[in-house]
Amino acid sequence: MISAVDVQRRTVTNGDVSLAVFETGNLAGETIVLVHGWPDTHDLWRYVVPGLADRFRVVMYDTRGAGESSAPTSASEYELAKLASDFNAVVDAVSPGRPVHVLAHDWGGVEVWEAICHPEGAERVSSFTVTSGPNLDILGYWVRDRIKRPTIRNLAGPLEQGLASYYTYLFHLPLLPEAFLRTVMARNWPRFLGLFDGMDPARVVPAATLATDMANGVKRYRANITSRLVRPAPRPTNVPVQVIVNERDRAVRPAGYDDYGKFASALWRRTIDAGHWSPISSPDELVEATITFIDVLGGAECPDVLERVQD
Repeated sequence: MISAVDVQRRTVTNGDVSLAVFETGNLAGETIVLVHGWPDTHDLWRYVVPGLADRFRVVMYDTRGAGESSAPTSASEYELAKLASDFNAVVDAVSPGRPVHVLAHDWGGVEVWEAICHPEGAERVSSFTVTSGPNLDILGYWVRDRIKRPTIRNLAGPLEQGLASYYTYLFHLPLLPEAFLRTVMARNWPRFLGLFDGMDPARVVPAATLATDMANGVKRYRANITSRLVRPAPRPTNVPVQVIVNERDRAVRPAGYDDYGKFASALWRRTIDAGHWSPISSPDELVEATITFIDVLGGAECPDVLERVQD
């Protein structure tokens, strides 16, 4: 668990946005930045941090619209370019001139993908481990490519992912999603995750800002999903990437990762028995996978469970 005594808080600004940044762990160690997704805050990593803190200087932050960070009102302020700019601002502030390791989940992964596919991505990130956080451009490319070759096998994956993403369509409705999230979902979040992911609801500790964070997070979907999936423009990255595939992820299906090797020049893939919220349900597996990947990049032997897809 993250102890408040051990965490140092600071604020990083990026234009008009203030980002709440939290630091703990081995301050003399390499820096690893943990980036949460929707509808979480940095506290998503409460079960992961203890496994990293002895070796790494652990940095977390509340992304814009969540927790103690600024929450712009316009959906356009949540476009991926701006979310990636926030990530870059945090990295530049906590580790100027020295690249960091990254572990990201859900929308945290989506925004870091945007950052590392920029030509300067490798200057800030030395390794990227991502779980349940797709690259929307590659996902859109994959869907379009399979539809152009409409065999039963090619269409099965996009159809499965399309059904799994039902909620993203609903989030484009005006007003209703925010009202439902604030009044129903926020009040029943631990129970929902228990049913959705098959985990113990007692492990779910909602942030005090959950209802507001849920509503703010809808703007991410409205600002990015349609544009990226309908008009994908996938770009390559030279940052070493480890994709952790959660077998029981009901939101991000495994088949959607099939084309990542076309755009990531150094790609590894590991599969674990977990649902979507693996940072809560399977923190030890995430810690072990992240550390092993970093060690492999440093020259350690690659274990059989870590599949080298592209190099």
